[in-house]
Amino acid sequence: MKKSVSPSFSRRSFIKTSTLAGGGMLIGFNLFQACKPEVAPPVDIAKLNFNDFNAFIKIADNGMVTIFSPNPEIGQGVKTSMPMLIAEELDVSWDKVHVVQGALDTKNFTRQVAGGSQSIRHGWEPLRQTGATARQMLVNAAAARWGIAPSECKTENGVITNTNGDTLGYGDVVKEAAALEVPEKVALKEPKDFKIIGKDASNVDVEKITTGQPLYGLDYKEEGMSYAVVLRPPAFGNKLVDFDDTDARAINGVKDVIKFGDKVAVLATNTWAAMKGKKALKANWTSDDKLENTEDHDKILTDLLGGSEFNTMRSDGDVKKAFAAADQIVERTYESPFLPHNCMEPMNFFADVTTDKVRLVGPIQTPAGTARRVAELLDRKPEEVSVDMTRMGGGFGRRLYGDFALEAAEISNLAKKTVKVVYSREDDMSAGIYRPAIKYRIAASIKDGEITGYHLKEASVNSNMYGLIPNFFPAGAVENYQVDVANYNSKITTGAWRAPYTNFLSFAEQSFFDEVAEILEKDRIQLRLDLLQKVKGTTDERIQYSPERLEKVIKVAVDKSGWGNAKEGVYQGFSAYYCHNTHVAEVADVVLENDIPVVKKVTCVVDCGIVVNPLGAKNQIEGGVIDGVGHAMYGDFSFKNGEPQDVNFNTYRLIRINETPVVETHFIESDIAPTGLGEPTLPPAGAAVANAIKAAKGIRLYKQPFIKHMKTKAPLG
Repeated sequence: MKKSVSPSFSRRSFIKTSTLAGGGMLIGFNLFQACKPEVAPPVDIAKLNFNDFNAFIKIADNGMVTIFSPNPEIGQGVKTSMPMLIAEELDVSWDKVHVVQGALDTKNFTRQVAGGSQSIRHGWEPLRQTGATARQMLVNAAAARWGIAPSECKTENGVITNTNGDTLGYGDVVKEAAALEVPEKVALKEPKDFKIIGKDASNVDVEKITTGQPLYGLDYKEEGMSYAVVLRPPAFGNKLVDFDDTDARAINGVKDVIKFGDKVAVLATNTWAAMKGKKALKANWTSDDKLENTEDHDKILTDLLGGSEFNTMRSDGDVKKAFAAADQIVERTYESPFLPHNCMEPMNFFADVTTDKVRLVGPIQTPAGTARRVAELLDRKPEEVSVDMTRMGGGFGRRLYGDFALEAAEISNLAKKTVKVVYSREDDMSAGIYRPAIKYRIAASIKDGEITGYHLKEASVNSNMYGLIPNFFPAGAVENYQVDVANYNSKITTGAWRAPYTNFLSFAEQSFFDEVAEILEKDRIQLRLDLLQKVKGTTDERIQYSPERLEKVIKVAVDKSGWGNAKEGVYQGFSAYYCHNTHVAEVADVVLENDIPVVKKVTCVVDCGIVVNPLGAKNQIEGGVIDGVGHAMYGDFSFKNGEPQDVNFNTYRLIRINETPVVETHFIESDIAPTGLGEPTLPPAGAAVANAIKAAKGIRLYKQPFIKHMKTKAPLG
């Protein structure tokens, strides 16, 4: 079984120091082990070029600390929590820290990505080592000035004190410290000594966010730039035959209309004129193949599940033999629809393409990958492409792909002017990269009252990109265990959606275990705990979860939720899951109002190791739970002749604020390195709610969204 550890790193490969011309010390670091050893930091902060060296901390003469963060901020809080790690080991007061967003640096860094809930996990030790190294160098400089051993000094809140009571501020010795050798070894703090880690810290951008200061891509603008709104094929599989732009060009503010590929861009002096121009375009479309329908997908996936063409991702024991010898076989099928991302901030990006350079600005989860694709698209050298990152108004995986940035670059290249592409909400929903429609078929063999075999099949649209996780629970807990996946290649673009792989799989598996417990007349909690006992002590390196940690969150959730002792009229459902290196258990409390299930409360217990910023962590947990509840209850998306049937919130159902449950969060105290938190609380939410609905109404749910597939109706909003 894999141990949950932070990735290894080499301090020599990422620590850089220099004296600033204007005073102070510059210490370079890499958040993801990617700083290249031959790169030297700039020596003059006034002349700093992010393309020369991107990520560093600056300690000024007055003791203020500036931390440049190179990684995208998507709302997950890394711009706050990662600098907290440095500040902790640097031993400065958090109110003396200033955080600045860096830009893309493909020369010096290899991983500037927001995705997978891995930022804190990967940065935990390297960032602390960076802070500790800086602290030790400052101590060494002070000790040299005093003529004493560094061991006779201690630090606190940016002040160095010796055994005689003499003090020096960090700012007093930064020039001398910058000239010193980087220490070979530095001591990191014990968790019991943390002063910043584990304490609530407000988002470093909160003032700018709440006062409406420019932060996001939609805020970005430059003098003389054009706003571009794009007419895209209305259906997946459409191709542009021709178009008439006469009426579009007649609209006040429209400056140009440009065709690129099967798309048409309207350029204008403002977004409103560009949007009006797009609506005025007259276009004709064709398709070489039959356009896809949701009904077709339903049949295709069902046929795949019943077929024999599967890729086996894991096979333990002999499932066929276990099923042949079974007293009983339990088999159920679970279904989920496509889902859009629906970020608060629709897609947008700025591009300035000239003969000398390609300058990009906007909200992107994968700046390096996007820059590379733009270079390939425009046949430019990679070093000619730069990306400045803005804060993102949501991403959930949608901003991993950068198609909107490529559009901006191509339009700017054709128009020979600076361009900012802006999506409307309708554009965002109809030209998305969606969570794929999936069907799971789970079968278990029962012999003498025990689960002896477990066979999980997945049939998915484009599952060759996004398939199952074969080594999560119950892998290792059932002797005969097999996981298979089948795929249908679709023209509909699909991709990562918050908690990829697991966002629907958790519902299927955890609902299945509840039903099996009922059939076996066993306690549903005990069934899971009994299975976990079989994993303890395993030497199987493929197993990614910890049975002990999963057992702990289950037991605490049972205790904290008052499981089995709910008030009259309150029905409870349970779920536990591991993903993104984090163990989570949830209990949903559901009541019936006019025979409609209403989720009132979710008790969520999380083992994510050490919690760096409890305030930010709780926000991530609550957001994940509410997102999971809302999409499981209401999220639905379909296609007719290749065309999305919902393009705005008047028909696409999201959870409303009055439907939002209270989320009661409990952390497992731990001294283990932190793990993921942006995604792990979403997957278990759907199963907890489904199991509570079963308790409330006696209905076992196999399809999402729940409201649509229950024999009851709920209002649209």
